[in-house]
Amino acid sequence: MNTFQVIWFLLVVVLLTAYAVLDGLDLGTGFWHLWTRGDKERRTLLNAIGPVWDANEVWLLTGGGALFAAFPPVYATVFSGFYLALMLLLLALIIRAVAPEFRSQLPSPVWRKTWDIAFSVSSIIAGLLLAVALGNILRGIPLDAASNYSGSFLDLLNPYALLIALLGLAMFAFHGALFIVLKAPGTLEGKARKWARDAGLVFLVLLLVANAVTIVGQAQLLVNYRQTVLLWLLPLLAIVGIVTGLIFNAQKRAGLALVSSSTSITALMSTCAAGIFPALVPAMGEPGKSLTLANASSTDLTLKIMLVLTVLVLPLVLGYTIWVYRAFGGKIDMDHESNHY
Repeated sequence: MNTFQVIWFLLVVVLLTAYAVLDGLDLGTGFWHLWTRGDKERRTLLNAIGPVWDANEVWLLTGGGALFAAFPPVYATVFSGFYLALMLLLLALIIRAVAPEFRSQLPSPVWRKTWDIAFSVSSIIAGLLLAVALGNILRGIPLDAASNYSGSFLDLLNPYALLIALLGLAMFAFHGALFIVLKAPGTLEGKARKWARDAGLVFLVLLLVANAVTIVGQAQLLVNYRQTVLLWLLPLLAIVGIVTGLIFNAQKRAGLALVSSSTSITALMSTCAAGIFPALVPAMGEPGKSLTLANASSTDLTLKIMLVLTVLVLPLVLGYTIWVYRAFGGKIDMDHESNHY
């Protein structure tokens, strides 16, 4: 394991964390989409995420591309082992993307209701599948001597991964509700504040349960934490982020509440990364078969060239994201905003 491998591990974590924070807004908004009443409220939610969702998706593509280029065996193992789950995820992301466009094509209430359901359900499924994948990585997956996945699709639906899936869904629901509070006007803002309160409490309870289950049943994730005590600040920061988010939400300080939620997501992703390091795909029960920074990275020359390209390109992606959020900031005004959806 060398410096460039560690740098790329951190870069992949940063890119995937940025995706979780940013696209978590879209996934969470989709979760609450069917809790609204009337076409105007639903169009308000769609107009809230419409200008930014494509910028958010860029971070997933960038993270996947970085994983493919820096750690090809990891990309191959994950995509072959999780093939069916990833195809379902891709289908959900496609439906989520086209549903707002299709719903606007006809004024029929039945037509719009159908695509509203499709948008909400696909958002929920996408969030669950992403969290299930993370849960399996944390637990470790069965690998053979050639580092190929040796389990089945049903093996991925184990109790620990399902617990992480529910935790992830609650996280996105909390995050998305706070975004709706920030963007929605009037009565919808009040509804979203209640949604955020309820989702935040569920998120907090599930996080405490997941922490307890991990400490009791996933000892392999605690090795680094026993060696470096300061790492325990990461899961603590995740809890603090949720609590402060709930407090700021109750005080009607939407911006600070969303920052707190983003902090909790960042801390959780960092907690997971610290738990598996230096592995990228831990092998369940057989650490020697794990894909690690040392045995799964590209050559040093490739990592160096990619790092230079990343230094040049990443600021453009970050700048575009910042510009989009600044350009479309503030409350949604359906009297003046596009009624495209």
